[in-house]
Amino acid sequence: MTTPEVDATSTSPVAAAKHTLERLDVTDEHDGIRLDHYITAVLPERSRSQIQRLIRGEHVRLNQKAVRSSHAVHIGDVVEIEIPATVAATPIAEALPLTILHDDPDLVVVHKPPGMVVHPAAGHESGTLVNALLHHVDGLSGIGGERRPGIVHRLDRGTSGVMVVAKHDAAHAELSRQFADREVEKEYVTLVWGLLNTGRRIDAPLGRDPSNRQKMSTRARRARTAVTRVTGTERLRGLTLATIAIATGRQHQIRVHLNSIGHPVVGDAVYGGLRRHLAADHRTLATLKRPFLHAYRLAFAHPRDGRRVEFRADLPDDLQLVLNDLRAWRDKDD
Repeated sequence: MTTPEVDATSTSPVAAAKHTLERLDVTDEHDGIRLDHYITAVLPERSRSQIQRLIRGEHVRLNQKAVRSSHAVHIGDVVEIEIPATVAATPIAEALPLTILHDDPDLVVVHKPPGMVVHPAAGHESGTLVNALLHHVDGLSGIGGERRPGIVHRLDRGTSGVMVVAKHDAAHAELSRQFADREVEKEYVTLVWGLLNTGRRIDAPLGRDPSNRQKMSTRARRARTAVTRVTGTERLRGLTLATIAIATGRQHQIRVHLNSIGHPVVGDAVYGGLRRHLAADHRTLATLKRPFLHAYRLAFAHPRDGRRVEFRADLPDDLQLVLNDLRAWRDKDD
């Protein structure tokens, strides 16, 4: 491996930002292994998830060609890596309401409200969780990039619940590694149509829907492993309140998996969860403005000392009111 070089010709709006260039020569010790595993092995300070993002963004070249993470390296191959500079967050801080569940020098844990996008993107330049965090929290990690400081995982816009955010780059790298290595425990509460049984396991790879690129599907031509487990259930007259555990965290995973087995999330307009005609005991569902899906529990090893920590967020009012009504209708039969 050669000495890293600095590229002084950066198009970044941050004048001082520079790209680090790494050149790696593959030896017999790593012959035949995946590209992402190889880079992680020789650059242990970089998490595998970070390396995979660089590969997807074509910042990594094998023998001067962009390839996939799974591509095997061989003796004599040359790997060149352009590592974008860590830059300061540029979104504007906004005094938005935000429930902070925990705050320490390394990380902050928040209860993301429904309807809030996690980070700025096209069409959502303000009003995001990142904008709120920049107002409430000092010293967010810059490694997520200008528009995603400190963000190591995401929740869909309509999903509420627990999120952890890194305050510095070392915490960001370690939390990202735990998510990538499936060491983080993530549990959700959801309401689905039909009678779902505890213990159900859905193992179906997910990828872009071949007929609609805005959706995810179990029928995608290029898919990634995804496993969803039903860990608890409560029957509510034709509906099931379920607790769901996921190790992977694919986009729309829970919503797509539950719909694929005939139990779509109530209120999910994208994946089959809306009903035009509601029975009297289900009319409370008409008040829902989003899918009934809430990330209620998150557990992981603290990046500073490795102790196991766990955080929970109660159901927000819009979901709790619906649940109260459904339980009242069910209890009339008792």
